[in-house]
Amino acid sequence: MTANASTEKATITLATGFAAVGSPQPTVLILGSLPGVASLKEQQYFAHPRNQFWSIMATIVGFEVTSTYSDRVSCLAGRGIMLWDVVHSAHRVGSLDSSIKTPGLQVNKFSFLLDSKSLKLIAFNGAAAEKYFNRYVVPDLTQRGVDASMLPKMIKLPSTSPANAGFSFEQKLSEWQLIASYI
Repeated sequence: MTANASTEKATITLATGFAAVGSPQPTVLILGSLPGVASLKEQQYFAHPRNQFWSIMATIVGFEVTSTYSDRVSCLAGRGIMLWDVVHSAHRVGSLDSSIKTPGLQVNKFSFLLDSKSLKLIAFNGAAAEKYFNRYVVPDLTQRGVDASMLPKMIKLPSTSPANAGFSFEQKLSEWQLIASYI
């Protein structure tokens, strides 16, 4: 590897996430932390080929994992699922959640949670999404007069990222099956 290639990989960039996709009136909100490099390049949630999110959801929701991104998102929408990320933008090196820099971090606006009557479950795709939601979003909602106990059920699920090699696909799927009872 050349010195330039090494320097390029270590460059801190501003990563900016996507708009929410899926159901506009969700019963389940699945939150990631911030899209990785592969997702940003493809402009699709969970685009890394080794990320197990779409395989897990295909099993739970019942679609072909090889279907188009648009069709997969439509299937989620039809089952009352919305995908989004907690972090709207942050500086980061690469794709790892551990590389997200908190100075300058901006979270998405979750004000729709104030009025949502349909939302029953917020499912965090990994520990970082849960951490950023609890650190930045819950206090903001509380300042707006939302009693945290009135928020929907929240659960941390094992990250579907290839970086989470400590869990097998079967272990991840077993825990993610909880979503089925909310759709």
